[in-house]
Amino acid sequence: MPTIQIPSSLVTVQWLAENLHAENLVILDASMKPVTPVGANDSQEEPACIQGALRFDFDNHLRDKSTDLPHMMPSADFFTEEMQKLGINKDSAIVVYDYVGVYSSPRAWWMFRAMGHDQVAVLDGGLPAWKKAGYPCGTEAATIAPTRGDFISHPKPGMFVDSTYVLTALSDPAFSVVDARSEGRFKGQEPEPRAGLRGGHMPNAVNIPFADLVVDGLLLPPESLKSIFAKQVNKDQQLIFSCGSGVTACVDALAAELAGYSKLTIYDGSWSEWGLESSGLPVTKE
Repeated sequence: MPTIQIPSSLVTVQWLAENLHAENLVILDASMKPVTPVGANDSQEEPACIQGALRFDFDNHLRDKSTDLPHMMPSADFFTEEMQKLGINKDSAIVVYDYVGVYSSPRAWWMFRAMGHDQVAVLDGGLPAWKKAGYPCGTEAATIAPTRGDFISHPKPGMFVDSTYVLTALSDPAFSVVDARSEGRFKGQEPEPRAGLRGGHMPNAVNIPFADLVVDGLLLPPESLKSIFAKQVNKDQQLIFSCGSGVTACVDALAAELAGYSKLTIYDGSWSEWGLESSGLPVTKE
């Protein structure tokens, strides 16, 4: 079969089905159980995956295990080793999905981009859309490929930033910090799902809940995304995305890219770090 190129950061189930047998296609299941309820697909009733998918588990394995913070980006060497085990090559065209729709898969998309691999896309609608269309499924994603790949990480600077960077950016009009948590969590009116975290948000941050960007597991059309972002930020700003633990911030980052924004970065520690009492970082509910 011929090789393919990823046409966009978001692809449809129809596109994936048409290219399912491409020689360089790699499908990754980046599912993670939602931390807070997100709709009808919060949990899998039965094990299922897209046929031929491999498991990309950043919740438990593909993360920096030297810190207690969840989902922190691992080292380039570790990422290289694990991606080679998954059979990923330098020329792989990667499609990532999750069982909710568009929830955790953009985190995998961003991780590959951060490691210099741009041939990667999120599957719009994820596994539910794939199953609804009647396309072939398997029962469980494999955790290792039969043939080792030649993938090499080439980290891009600025894809992830730390709390010191964010603290400075909060008072700089050239930046906008975008919080992807729910409005209730942003305002400190709903409890944080992780224990020991303060309620509220960073001073001067704006709130674009990731759930407002997705309907029935599908991202809103670009024009709708443009309208949502234009009310909160402008295109000459660098956008720093934050959420609970650096996962749904990537939904916002994907949506922003599709809406035409290009200066994007993720605060990896997100509220799991910033919200700690011991962090000493400023929090407001106003």
